[in-house]
Amino acid sequence: MAADSIRFDDVTPILSVDDVDAALAWHEGALGFARAWTWGEPVELASVCREHVELNLGLRGKVGPPGPSQVYLRVAPIDAVWALVQAAGAEIVTPIGDRAYGMRDFSIRDPSGNRLDFGEAIGDDAQR
Repeated sequence: MAADSIRFDDVTPILSVDDVDAALAWHEGALGFARAWTWGEPVELASVCREHVELNLGLRGKVGPPGPSQVYLRVAPIDAVWALVQAAGAEIVTPIGDRAYGMRDFSIRDPSGNRLDFGEAIGDDAQR
């Protein structure tokens, strides 16, 4: 089978978390994600969704990676997401700003130490 006939449909990153239940509550409350499913008793792996984005939350070192994870989420409108995370009291890593690489973006850290970057294309890249 030729490589150009293969289709990649989606990606679901796994964020490594210290406490899956607490991570679910944070992603639902701070970012407006909805719980999709949970697995294990006690819960070791869960999924949250919002529009076309799915994030898995895996118990650190057991289901998730042994250390913090990082993910870049393309969103719109970026300023509304910025306001949402500020209102939720999220830990800001990098304040919002227009970047030389054609994105308006910012970074936060969740309670488990994962870095979540949010960005929206600006200028000519905004049509992608």
